[in-house]
Amino acid sequence: MADVCRRLGAAGLLIGTAGNVSVRVGDRVAVTATGAVLAQLTAGQVTVVDLDGKVLAGTLQPTSELDLHLGVYRRYGAGAVVHTHAPMATALSCVLDELPCIHYQLLALGGTVRVAPYATFGTPELAESVLAALDGRSAALLANHGSVTVGPTLDKAVENALLLEWACGVYQHAAALGTPRVLDEQQQLAVIEAAIARNYGTTRSLQEGRS
Repeated sequence: MADVCRRLGAAGLLIGTAGNVSVRVGDRVAVTATGAVLAQLTAGQVTVVDLDGKVLAGTLQPTSELDLHLGVYRRYGAGAVVHTHAPMATALSCVLDELPCIHYQLLALGGTVRVAPYATFGTPELAESVLAALDGRSAALLANHGSVTVGPTLDKAVENALLLEWACGVYQHAAALGTPRVLDEQQQLAVIEAAIARNYGTTRSLQEGRS
């Protein structure tokens, strides 16, 4: 957890105490403590709770967004959750109703990224709006707030957070030049079919490439 938070900080996705990270192992959830400077997180600033939020280990109060993290685990069975106030994602969350699928790599997050309606941080209303936005997706933007990504593992949730921030940056640069083109359903399906056929995203030997 500490290594992951420092990695997110080095990538510029974290600032100060803003954001929170968790990982689930069975019925236990390790989550960052409220008020911790995530880019400098230590193992002692991680609290372990059960799926009802009862503290099982640690001496610090868990993040104020605990309901959001636990809600993701209960509803979607994810393995990890990453919430940041990353600059590009946060900027777009202030102006867009959704981040359209302008690049095929967004399909790794489920395609179009929804923007959950604004609600005060740490509230059940925010947790519920984010859970709805995550339906069928691995990422969501939080209006005027930030972003949330999920994954089967902590590394994958982090990878999704980095991908989302990259995609938000691409959209911002494209929008500054004109109206970004959006991939339609047929184009998106063609990408999915090609990725499956070519085992896209994995290394292969030269012999495999010839077969």
